[in-house]
Amino acid sequence: MPELREMLESRQVAIYFAAVAAAAVLALAWPGAASLEPVITPLLALMLFATFLQMPMTELPRAFANLRFLAALLVSNFLVVPVLVAGLIHLLPEDMPMLRLGVLLVLLCPCVDYVVTFSGIGRADSRALLAATPVLLLAQMAMLPVTLTLLLGREAQAAIALAPFLDAFATQIVAPLALAALVQGAARRHRPAERIVSSLGLLAVPATALVLFTVVAAMLPRIAPAAGDALMALPIYGSFAALAPLLGWAVARLLRLEAMAGRAVAFSSATRNSLVILPLALAIPGGIPVLPAVIVTQTLVELAASLAYMRLMPSLGRRGRSG
Repeated sequence: MPELREMLESRQVAIYFAAVAAAAVLALAWPGAASLEPVITPLLALMLFATFLQMPMTELPRAFANLRFLAALLVSNFLVVPVLVAGLIHLLPEDMPMLRLGVLLVLLCPCVDYVVTFSGIGRADSRALLAATPVLLLAQMAMLPVTLTLLLGREAQAAIALAPFLDAFATQIVAPLALAALVQGAARRHRPAERIVSSLGLLAVPATALVLFTVVAAMLPRIAPAAGDALMALPIYGSFAALAPLLGWAVARLLRLEAMAGRAVAFSSATRNSLVILPLALAIPGGIPVLPAVIVTQTLVELAASLAYMRLMPSLGRRGRSG
């Protein structure tokens, strides 16, 4: 069982690309692929449940005990990264508000799922990052409407209703987190439940691959008309992928974090929450096809960049502490 889990995690990027390729084939071969859209939200909940299940709930206080690490995550993701994105967004035409909104939606929200295993492969402190996941989720839900309003103005307030955000937070975050806590509690008291939790630990990579497969298969027929918008976003995503981890690492150095913690901040700064943001984007009136097109495009760019991160990140601070 541990060997299978290690194999899945070490090959997860290849698995994700295979899922995307298979989904593209299905979407081209089956005209009804768009009918898969309703299952995206429950599959996202399953993916996050599998992620939370790997996080010992008893270690949640660790996220608040390690204040310098938490401060670095928050400063990097909710201060430094928004400044970077504010600069990059000026490269897009001002008369294409949906394109700008889609890019902002996906780049302003830090990832909370596969970044944990990516950072582990990249010799970062993945356990500290995992413990901080609920904090990142709460912070991005609170900060996203504020940051969008600052960068887009009052039209952002009109475009984004509060109800879909609250619904997504309840169904995709609170419910999976609560269920994971209940299952872990049962595992501490009953040996059969402990074995079940161990088996469920294998779900994270397959669940993420299934979400990617479903998202691409369901969205591809709808986003094809927005291919031009997606291409316009590519330079933004490439620039972000190159600059964001460096900025995250710089924040970690300023706060004198150890090398592994600094790498975790760099990973978090570079990796975005596209899969969880997608249902929120679909709820925005007039957002289809542009919003899903630019969000799915970012996911593909990020997966490619993650291959480089996992190879290059271990070299950061390898001679000792980062400070």
